[in-house]
Amino acid sequence: MYQETENTEKKILGSLAAELNLEYHNVSRVVELLDEGNTIPFIARYRKEISGGMTDEELRLLSEKLAQRRNLEKRREDILRLLAEQDALTPEIESAVQNAAGITALEDIYRPFRPRRRTRATIAREKGLEPLAQLIMAGEKDLEQAAPDYINAEKEVLTAEDALSGARDIIAEIISDEPKLRPQLRSLILNEGIISSSASRDAENNDKKSIYEMYYDYREPCKKIQPHRILAMNRGEKENVLQVKIEVPAEKILLLIQKFYIKEGYDNNARLQLLEAINDSWKRLLFPSLEREIRNALTLKAEEQALKVFQDNLRSLLMVPPVRGKRILAIDPGLRTGCKIACVDETGKLLETAVIFPTPPRLEKEKSAQTVLEMIKKHNLNAIAIGNGTGGRETETFIAEMLEAYDLNLAYTVVNEAGASVYSASKLGQAEFPALDVAERSAISIARRLQDSMAELVKIDPRSIGVGQYQHDVNQKQLASALDGVVESCVNQVGVDLNTASPALLAYVAGINKTVAANIVAYREENGSFKSRAELKKVPKLGPAVFKQCAGFLRIPDAENYLDRSAVHPESYTTAQKLMEMLGIGADDLGKKDFSLPQHNIKELAAALQVGEPTLRDILEEFVKPGRDPRDDLPQPVFKKGILQLEDLKEGMELQGIIRNVVDFGAFVDIGVHEDGLIHISELSTSYVKHPLDIVKVGDIVKVKVLSVDLQKKRISLSLKRAQ
Repeated sequence: MYQETENTEKKILGSLAAELNLEYHNVSRVVELLDEGNTIPFIARYRKEISGGMTDEELRLLSEKLAQRRNLEKRREDILRLLAEQDALTPEIESAVQNAAGITALEDIYRPFRPRRRTRATIAREKGLEPLAQLIMAGEKDLEQAAPDYINAEKEVLTAEDALSGARDIIAEIISDEPKLRPQLRSLILNEGIISSSASRDAENNDKKSIYEMYYDYREPCKKIQPHRILAMNRGEKENVLQVKIEVPAEKILLLIQKFYIKEGYDNNARLQLLEAINDSWKRLLFPSLEREIRNALTLKAEEQALKVFQDNLRSLLMVPPVRGKRILAIDPGLRTGCKIACVDETGKLLETAVIFPTPPRLEKEKSAQTVLEMIKKHNLNAIAIGNGTGGRETETFIAEMLEAYDLNLAYTVVNEAGASVYSASKLGQAEFPALDVAERSAISIARRLQDSMAELVKIDPRSIGVGQYQHDVNQKQLASALDGVVESCVNQVGVDLNTASPALLAYVAGINKTVAANIVAYREENGSFKSRAELKKVPKLGPAVFKQCAGFLRIPDAENYLDRSAVHPESYTTAQKLMEMLGIGADDLGKKDFSLPQHNIKELAAALQVGEPTLRDILEEFVKPGRDPRDDLPQPVFKKGILQLEDLKEGMELQGIIRNVVDFGAFVDIGVHEDGLIHISELSTSYVKHPLDIVKVGDIVKVKVLSVDLQKKRISLSLKRAQ
């Protein structure tokens, strides 16, 4: 049994290496690390020699594929066991199970043997009609003579036709379960089928009618339909606005089944019985089953694409560069209830809150302006952040007019506040600011998002941030797992200040769970700031295994040991110190000199220090830029002083904007008016664009040209490729 398990694992690792174009020995050793409990960020950063330099994304993909393959092999073992228990495991079936390439093929083989509810075929078998069914399938000539032999009043087989009808039910089920036929039919439908949608009976009375109008009479080949259209159809169907079905080449399909079962020389009566059973099997059993399978497969593919879009957009949003050294006045816009203001200092500490009413219905512009001016002067504020929620554009207009009227040398920026209300109402938000109301907490969150987007967004369930498409239509468990992986990846890529990080941020550091994160903060509050990474070992429940995983990602900017300020892992401190001695440099030289070396020197140094070349390069990089934040290399948020109204936009205008969201069919851009404009995928580039994410990402600052403005529908069409 051990040998069998070992061989199965080798088979899995070999197939993964081939599929992902990786070296077998790297895959094998990475899987060992994963099985030992090492985290993906730790392996990606500190085990490059073992992984062959796999990126975080490559390691996550490998981990996902590994779980899928192991689940497949587990199901293979289960099916073999279940078939053996039924005495159905013939050499032919065992070979088919062992060689099945995927879960669908496995389930096709097991389908005839699955326990099932009582069917028409089950009832017919109970009546003793299976031998008659076998005669028909063999094309026997004596059906007219054989059928009456199965008449049995006790079993409610009163006529020869009753017997033939029951036999056809058995044949229909046999055809439906045939593992060699189903893949052919599935392939035919996928390649030649058309997925179509039409308006439901309730569509006219549905308040979401206009959203789905383009799908009221829509047809597209299954093999060509875009993922976002599948999700749109699914949602429309769920909301009772659309009816969705797959149209198939029925004649071609029936002919394929007939060729599978009807051979030359079959008796005409047997042929007629088979034809009737084939038609019944197709309409009643095969087509409904295959339609469900194919729609599920299309949905799964669409969800995978949606997850990728979510992940890429979230990564871009988390990696927005921090705005350092700004004292910020943040506004959570509102209409009837007013705009909540929060002032924070450079560290995000709350200074003061207020409420103003510059927007309808109260329109207290002068009074609101005086409040804002007093707070700016009192706290020496030098930036304004405005949330983009309800009342956001009206608030922006007020701020822009105020800055101009009072000739203030201040600029503002609009901050995406998606999920801010979720944080504000959460237990975490209440714990941080128990004396404030929800809107005041939201204003603080808006300010801190501008200062450090990542540190603030980690406090919110990633699903509530709202960057993607059809968020509520995908598998929520998979979505949560995928987005958590992105947050973990970004947090560890950037690194975390051990003495300022919130429990929410610490919980995403490799190896640290919520309990350990809370213990770190509790220790910090009781004992003061951490002076060294080694002090982490005193934190309850932070044992050697956790320390190994997390230590390199936790930084202490003012630590006495300069290596505690960097991304160098404590396990490499001795190597780093020896390297500094060999290079003749001290702590004061770090960050001031370029320590890049010719390749032959890297090899010689690595050999002398008995360390891998990737680790050596990483140490040298930390010598050049200790504790470097990779977000600093990206463009800063756009600050502005003026504002446009939708009515001000004219065809041909060129404007600067920021990408707010990327979806399969294009990108939405904030250009400073009430509605975000859409750059359709066809307007992103003069070259072919496979997906908008290949061209733009959330947070990108772009120059766009206005193609059209629909004031009635409040839609703006933009072009990236036509902007100068």
